[in-house]
Amino acid sequence: MSHMTTSGPPIMASSPASEGITAHSAEARQEEILARARTAGRVAVTELAPAFEVSVETIRRDLKVLADRGVVERVYGGAVALESGSFETSLEFRAGHDVDEKHRIARAATQHRHGAETIYIDEGTMPQFLAEEMFGGGPATIITPSLPVATRLAADPQLTVIVLGGRVRTITRGVVDQWAIRMLEDLVIDLAFIGANGISREQGLTTQDPSVAAVKRTAIQRSRRRIFFGAHTKFGASSLCRFADVRDFELLITGTELSATDARRFGALGPKVVRA
Repeated sequence: MSHMTTSGPPIMASSPASEGITAHSAEARQEEILARARTAGRVAVTELAPAFEVSVETIRRDLKVLADRGVVERVYGGAVALESGSFETSLEFRAGHDVDEKHRIARAATQHRHGAETIYIDEGTMPQFLAEEMFGGGPATIITPSLPVATRLAADPQLTVIVLGGRVRTITRGVVDQWAIRMLEDLVIDLAFIGANGISREQGLTTQDPSVAAVKRTAIQRSRRRIFFGAHTKFGASSLCRFADVRDFELLITGTELSATDARRFGALGPKVVRA
């Protein structure tokens, strides 16, 4: 009995996600890698190389290009998407990224309360880490646009929690728009802990959403003291909407992952920089 054989390359099944990607130029491949990183939060070199049918070294070069553009951060084995321009990572992804650094920053932030009785805590992921550190830390009135922060701290009997009213953003569960701003305009706040999607020496503090920027700007105006707190990846980044100058803050708190050189450069603008 004879066996029939066929010549030519084997036929491989393809999916819509990978169809045609091997024919892409380097620029198109890099855009596809960025899209995957923004969808999943993280990409791995060992998964990208076979998906695009290129070498591991080629993917590493692609990730370096994207890192140089400031849209991803290189990590062991791959890269994670960074917030840039109009792109904003999900609350769930941010809560699971740079966790050790965020805990250190939050602990350092609580040490600079200095008797403040009315405290504004911003929306976002870092404020949730701060809320955990502040729980059980003594009496205070907390003002926040963050539903997760309010929910956590409302369980502390020593705290009075005031939640700003308004529209809730799905991506951060933070409250924005005119109702929130009107409430803030009637308050006098001792200390504000403010976050940002980016902080740069040239552009100041920025965020993607104009409605978020407006709330942050008002909170800064109504606060006697202001502290920025955020991961090292925020430094040098910028987004769409500017809401403050670096000089508006007495303190910038971040992780030791920010280089001492960069810390000195930001400190030269006025605020003290703490690397926790």
